[in-house]
Amino acid sequence: MTVAISPSANKEDRVKTPADRSEETEKRAVLRSVNPYNGQTLKTDNEMTPKEVDHAIGQAHERFTTWRRTTIPERAALLLKAADLCFEREEEVARLMTLEMGKRIAEARKEVKLCASIFEYYAIRAREFLQPQWLPSALPDGTLLHEPLGVIFGIEPWNYPCYQVVRMAAPNLAAGNTVVMKHASNVQQCAEALEKIFHDAGFPPGAYTNLVISSQLANQVIDDDRVQGVSFTGSNDSGAKVAERAGRNVKKTILELGGSDPFIVLDDAEIKLAVDRAVVGKMTNMGQSCVAAKRFIVHEDVSGDFVDHFRAKLFELKMGDPLDEATGVAPLSSPRAAEILEDQVNRSVKGGAKIILGGKRADPGSAFFEPTILIEVKKGTPAYDEELFGPVASVMIVPDEKTAIAVANDTKYGLGASVYTTDPKRGRRVADQIDAGMVYINQPVWIYEDMPFGGIKKSGYGRECGPLGIEEFLNKKLYREM
Repeated sequence: MTVAISPSANKEDRVKTPADRSEETEKRAVLRSVNPYNGQTLKTDNEMTPKEVDHAIGQAHERFTTWRRTTIPERAALLLKAADLCFEREEEVARLMTLEMGKRIAEARKEVKLCASIFEYYAIRAREFLQPQWLPSALPDGTLLHEPLGVIFGIEPWNYPCYQVVRMAAPNLAAGNTVVMKHASNVQQCAEALEKIFHDAGFPPGAYTNLVISSQLANQVIDDDRVQGVSFTGSNDSGAKVAERAGRNVKKTILELGGSDPFIVLDDAEIKLAVDRAVVGKMTNMGQSCVAAKRFIVHEDVSGDFVDHFRAKLFELKMGDPLDEATGVAPLSSPRAAEILEDQVNRSVKGGAKIILGGKRADPGSAFFEPTILIEVKKGTPAYDEELFGPVASVMIVPDEKTAIAVANDTKYGLGASVYTTDPKRGRRVADQIDAGMVYINQPVWIYEDMPFGGIKKSGYGRECGPLGIEEFLNKKLYREM
């Protein structure tokens, strides 16, 4: 007897035809890794199928049942091994970062070392951070327990391809959670190298899983009931969508989004120090950082000296191959990134800003963008209101400290800020009035394994790194005997 198959039957319930398989292949996104320095395609990957993603989540969920029962010293030993592997593979991993997203090789090496420091930090401090907390009371005392939640989904961007993965994964693994990770599509070789470090360090299958997926499949992961939380780093628009989706599923999120960090130079600042650190704050990672210095708010009494010396320093930097140690200006992550930045600069100039250095791409279609300084920046233009993700400095000259603080806070963002002054008490006073998650005195905002990192306002919520980084995805369970 021949059994007819209804045309409306679910494709998963019947044998797939070649046409079905072809349709699935066509729907799968192709992830491309392209060297921004020369445009060479380095690698292509077909993203995982929905069924493969489901299997990966299932494996992570199953692993959680045993991983959560391992001791903290057992987990710490694997984190220390991962740190050792970072040191051993420093050059290999650094080179991948440089090839895939254009990071200068010296900066890439520092990033790998930072990853090792994060692994070591949580290996050494996890036992302390996860200790039960005694809660004294007039009634019987209570105990606050710190227990893992389950599978945590990480969504990470391309600009710090290793650090941002490790700062999310290390504390969660130390806490007893398991991690599934969606990395940016253009740094899949970095993603694979990191997964291999976890594997070779001895983490069991399912403890850390690299999901080779585009943003199209991210919702499947967020919607899955086996996933207990989502950690996202990226743009504001994408972060809002992730938070909305997770909210519908009643899942906690942490968001590390954009920034327009003020770099405040007061009238008593040491100008040479401020200029040197302005170059670092602006040009590290070619300004492609949420905590790069973006708005340079300078007291009018020192503005002439500061701007002249800052311009001279940036002018000295030479474009070149990011694998060359002598290169001062590397490409942005893609020609498209340079095109977007050029458009923001052009619209700012139309709005009244003046270019005193740079202002354009090196060549049409190039990923290189000239170090740029804009002055007379007006509110309502991109250079004032938006995040400029590249080597563009918006200089705003102010008459006094009060105005400097007002301009610094006149933004939808609230990630980091830095203040330059020779008076520590004044620095603290100004810092207390800045609306930001992090304020540094006489130093650009930066990343440290033992200091919390995160922002407020449209820069997101939650903290990573430091003691707070391990607390985000824990069940803080009260235990009490009456």
